[in-house]
Amino acid sequence: MSPGILERSRTVAPPGWSRWLVPPAALSVHLSIGQAYAWSVFKPPLESTLGLSGTASALPFQLGIVMLGLSAAFGGTLVERKGPRWAMAVSLVCFSSGFLLAALGAFTEQFWLIVLGYGFVGGIGLGIGYISPVSTLIKWFPDRPGMATGIAIMGFGGGALIASPWSARMLEEFGSDSGGIASAFLVHGLVYAVFMALGVLLVRVPPEGWRPAGWEPPKESRALVTTAQVSARNAVRTPQFWCLWVVLCMNVTAGIGILEKAAPMITDFFADTSTPVSASAAAGFVALLSLANMAGRLLWSSASDVIGRKNVYRVYLGVGALMYLLIWQAGDASKPLFVCCALVILSFYGGGFATVPAYLKDLFGTYQVGAIHGRLLTAWSTAGVLGPLIVNWVADSQEDAGRSGPGLYGLSLGIMIGLLAVGFVANELVRPVHPRHHEPRAEEEVTTDELDERRSA
Repeated sequence: MSPGILERSRTVAPPGWSRWLVPPAALSVHLSIGQAYAWSVFKPPLESTLGLSGTASALPFQLGIVMLGLSAAFGGTLVERKGPRWAMAVSLVCFSSGFLLAALGAFTEQFWLIVLGYGFVGGIGLGIGYISPVSTLIKWFPDRPGMATGIAIMGFGGGALIASPWSARMLEEFGSDSGGIASAFLVHGLVYAVFMALGVLLVRVPPEGWRPAGWEPPKESRALVTTAQVSARNAVRTPQFWCLWVVLCMNVTAGIGILEKAAPMITDFFADTSTPVSASAAAGFVALLSLANMAGRLLWSSASDVIGRKNVYRVYLGVGALMYLLIWQAGDASKPLFVCCALVILSFYGGGFATVPAYLKDLFGTYQVGAIHGRLLTAWSTAGVLGPLIVNWVADSQEDAGRSGPGLYGLSLGIMIGLLAVGFVANELVRPVHPRHHEPRAEEEVTTDELDERRSA
């Protein structure tokens, strides 16, 4: 038995193990690393304490998303081989250590240490933790892959629902100076280490060949759904992979641009009105966006099991562009309109993440879907730079030009609409994978229909 198989055998579920114990294990990790979506709460105190610009204060978040994609891409095959328990343990160590380094950086007022800790080291924890349960969930829930990945991945979207008010409260208690920020980072690192350990202890993989009672694999009667298997190495050579890469990148860029700058953005939009938005209300808005992000991951991914992955991405990209247009043209006229449009955009953003593993499974099979998913997340890395860069750079440049309020964001909102249009076209170009990319199957895996076709030939 190879070392890789030995590693995986330690987490194989015993007979009678309930598959419904696996989503909570995944949630314990995803709810923790989902704190990344609450980074905007730390931006104002860091900017005032360390004298940073909006673009500079986004660097830890941007680098974290870059490292998420890179670690997921390069570690995806290793995660498939070592198993989810190993991956969750690595994620725990990196993510918590990143907070401890960031705490040291804040205490000594060395911003580069915050970038190194939260962005680089913590970002590795983000990537490995993010992909750690995906392949396992799809294998436990072959009958409902969209719903299964949605349950777990909604934790990543909902992490800020907990972290945003929690972080804001800590900054109020500890103070928003360098010592207070350091204390908040320290508490985050220690608490998340304990919470993520629950997932490490609980997660299991199904026995080889396991299926839900009474379930049989479907035939290829549905568009884009395959029963063939494609390796990660071959998947990246297909146009389908790169079409999905563009789709994910455009959808994420559009959502992350609002999410990363959510608190200052809603404040700027209504700063010159009779009812400006307070700091606590802005933090509440971030938490509300996190709720939409989380709900969208379960709602839209479950809907994709019914209407299909391609159709649900048409909704994400097409309706999302319309929501951005409404914010651009009329967002400052009504707080409810601004908030509702932002909530819809963030639900699509979260849904895009939760649906893409099932989309990959439909196109490439389950053979190395975790590794393929890891490689696809390089699109997230790219979007993690593009989204905040577009919104922050445009806002900073418009501020230098003397503009204020909604005028800081008009150009960036127009750019987001264009990016969503590009993603819509890329989704329309997705077709079934050519058989030349399929893995050869053992004779016992060949279906009865295929044997009949061979005999008749």
